[in-house]
Amino acid sequence: MLRDPPVRSRRRVQNAVGFLAVMLVAIFLACGFATAEIVGRSPRVLILHPYDEWLPASAIAGDNARERLQEATAGKIDLFSEYLDLSRFPEPAHIDRMARYMAEKYFDHRPDVVIALGESATRFIVSNREAIAPDAKIVFCGFGRDSGSKLNLPAGVVGAFSEFDIAKTLELARALQPDAENLFIIGGSAAFDRTWLDSARTDLAAASKDYATTYLEDYSINEFVERASHFPPDSIVLFLTILADSTGRNFLPKDALGIVAAKASAPIYGPYDTYIGQGVVGGNSVTFESLGNAVAGLALDALAGKPITDIEVPQTFFADARQLKRWGLSESALPAETALSFREPTLWEQHGDLVAGAIALVALQALIITGLLFERRRRFAAEGESRLRLLELVHMNQSATAGALSASIAHELNQPLGAILSNAEAAEAILKGKTPDLNIIQQILADIKDDDQRAGNIILRLRGLLKKRNAIDWQEFDLNEVVDSSINILHAEAEKRRVVVSAEKPGHRLPVRADRVHLQQVILNLATNAMDAMTDASTIDRKLTFHAALHDDAKVELSISDTGHGIPKNRLDSVFDAFYTTKSTGTGLGLSIARAIVETYGGKIWADNRAGGGAVFRFVLPLAEAA
Repeated sequence: MLRDPPVRSRRRVQNAVGFLAVMLVAIFLACGFATAEIVGRSPRVLILHPYDEWLPASAIAGDNARERLQEATAGKIDLFSEYLDLSRFPEPAHIDRMARYMAEKYFDHRPDVVIALGESATRFIVSNREAIAPDAKIVFCGFGRDSGSKLNLPAGVVGAFSEFDIAKTLELARALQPDAENLFIIGGSAAFDRTWLDSARTDLAAASKDYATTYLEDYSINEFVERASHFPPDSIVLFLTILADSTGRNFLPKDALGIVAAKASAPIYGPYDTYIGQGVVGGNSVTFESLGNAVAGLALDALAGKPITDIEVPQTFFADARQLKRWGLSESALPAETALSFREPTLWEQHGDLVAGAIALVALQALIITGLLFERRRRFAAEGESRLRLLELVHMNQSATAGALSASIAHELNQPLGAILSNAEAAEAILKGKTPDLNIIQQILADIKDDDQRAGNIILRLRGLLKKRNAIDWQEFDLNEVVDSSINILHAEAEKRRVVVSAEKPGHRLPVRADRVHLQQVILNLATNAMDAMTDASTIDRKLTFHAALHDDAKVELSISDTGHGIPKNRLDSVFDAFYTTKSTGTGLGLSIARAIVETYGGKIWADNRAGGGAVFRFVLPLAEAA
C-alpha cells in the first residue's frame, strides 16, 4: 500500500502552480468523485472483513467491491483490507486489541471511507470509529434492516441492506418437493449460527406447521453427518451455517455443508449462493457479487461528496442442475428467473453456429436431393417414354420386315400346305381301293402331321414379328437359338434371291439377357440389308454368313457378313444414323433401330468392310453370367 509523502513534499505540492492543481481536480472528477476534501493524494478506502480471508461470503463481496472501485477510479485509489477473525476470536479482549492495532496502523493513513462487510464488522467500526477513522464515511452491507435497527446506527452510516430470507428458500424447496412431510433445519454452535437459528424459528413459524419440523443444533460434525444419513426420503433439509460445532471445532460453512451433504439421504437447501457446488439443491439469497457492487457504489458516491442513502439489494433464487438430477427433481418446477448452475449446455448452446451450419447444409442437401429426385423422376419418365417410342419403332420395323418377307413367307407356307393337300388326296385315293395299305396311310398321316407342324412354326414366327408389346420382355436365352430362328425366317427369302446362308457357331451356349424378339429383329434387319446389298452381285457370289463367338470372355459377338459392294469408308460412321439410306425405297430407320436395341441391352454395334469385298456388321452383348 502507498504511504503519505513527507511534510515538506506535501507543502510543495500544495503550493504548486495553479494549472497543476486544476489538472489534478479534473483528473479526480473524471474518475467519478470530488477532490475538494482530498488534495494531493489518492482517496483511501478500508474494506473491513468480519472473519478470516477464507470465508467465501466476505471474500466474494470484498473482491467485487475492490474491482469496481479500481475500475471506476482508473486505479487512482488506495485500498486496504482488514480481517477481524471474529468467528474464532469473538472475545471482547480480542476486539479491543484489534481496535488499538488498527488505530495505530492507520494513524497516518486515515481512511476516507470504510466499507464494513456484515453485521459484526459494522458493529466493530461504529464502536471504534473515533480511534480508527474519525473523519471517514461508513458504508456497510450483508444484513437486513431488522438487524440494522438493533445496532442503533448513528446518522451518516449508510448501507446496502439485504434480506437472507430463509422462508423463500423453503418456498423453493416446497415447489420442488410438494409431497414432503418432514422439515429439518441445521445450524451450528457459534454466535452467528445461533442468530441464524433464532431468525429461522421466527421466519418459519407459520410454514413449519405443515411439516414434522426438527431443529438440529449443538451437534458435533460427526453427529450432524449421522443424523443426515438417516433423513426420511420425504424430507426437506435447510442448512443455515456451521461456523463452529458443539466441540468448538471451527469451519467454513460451505466446508461443513459439503461434509454433511455427502452423506445426506434427502435434498438439502441453503440461503447462500456460495453453497452451490457443495451439495445444496438451491435456495434464495442476495448474491455476494451484487453486495460488493452495491456497497462499492455507495463508497464511490461518498467519495464524490454526493448524498447517499440506504438501498436494498434484491434477492434471487438459485439452483444446482446436478443436484436436481441427483434427487430426481424437476427443473420445470423452479421459480421463474432462477439462476441455474452446472446445467449441461444443450447442443445448440455449445455449438450453435456449427449446428446452424449443419442444418443449413442438410437443408441445402435436401433441396438438392429433392431436385435430383424430381429430375430423376422426369428422366425415368422420359426414358420410359423413349422406351415406349422405341418399342413402337421396333414394332413398325417388325411389321415392315414381315411385309417385306411376306411373299417369301407365303411361298414357304405354301410348301407345307401343298404337301398336306397332296398327302390328303393320296390317302383318299388309297382308301377308295379294295385293300388299302394301312402302313402307307400311317406314313401319309405322319407326313401331314410334320407339314402341319412346319406350317405352324412359320405362322408362329410371323406372329412373333407382328406382335406388339408395351414393355421389354427380359429373358435369358442362347444367342445361337435366335440365330437359328432368324435363319429359318429368312430361308425362303434367301432361296428366292439365290443367297447362300451359312452359320458358324461354337459348340457351347452363348447366354445373353435381353428381349428375344428384339435381338431377332436386329439380326433380320442386318440380314435383309446384307441381301439387299448383294442384289447386283452374281448369283454364285451371293453369300450371307453368320458367325457367333465369345468376345473377351465376358461378351458375345455376332457378325453378319455379305459379299456385296461394301460401304464407302466415309459412310461407315453414318450408316447407323436415323434416316440414312442408300436404297430408293428405304426409310433409313432399320440400322438406327438396330443400334438402339443393342445399346438398350448394354451392347455395341459397328460396321466394317471385308478384305475380300462386301460388308460385315458386328454387335457385342454382355454374357448373361457377367451381367
